[in-house]
Amino acid sequence: MRYYTEQHEWVEYSGGNVTIGITAYAANELGDITFVELPEAGDTFEKGGVLCVIESVKAASDVYAPVKGEVDEVNSDLEDQPELINESPEEKGWLCKLKNADESMLEGLMTAESYKSFIGEG
Repeated sequence: MRYYTEQHEWVEYSGGNVTIGITAYAANELGDITFVELPEAGDTFEKGGVLCVIESVKAASDVYAPVKGEVDEVNSDLEDQPELINESPEEKGWLCKLKNADESMLEGLMTAESYKSFIGEG
């Protein structure tokens, strides 16, 4: 199941592992993305910590960890193709995967329906 934050990150939980990215709404608001500073495998994050930085033609924006965990994998395709976040923010443009994520950290995050309402599309 996919969950959303008020900072426009999405998180997909599966058996202690999570995949994280930014929403299509956030990618659209940022404009053309030109660079992504990804975390490294093995980095650990607390919920709310700065996970990575996305730079666009408009601004540089921090992406926050929606859950606590350890980086297991990063989307290395973004190093050469940061525009994947604009083209496919919730599929090919994922940022990283964390392992050892605690499912209880998902409490308080929004469902797809509540996120749509949050951004005024519901």
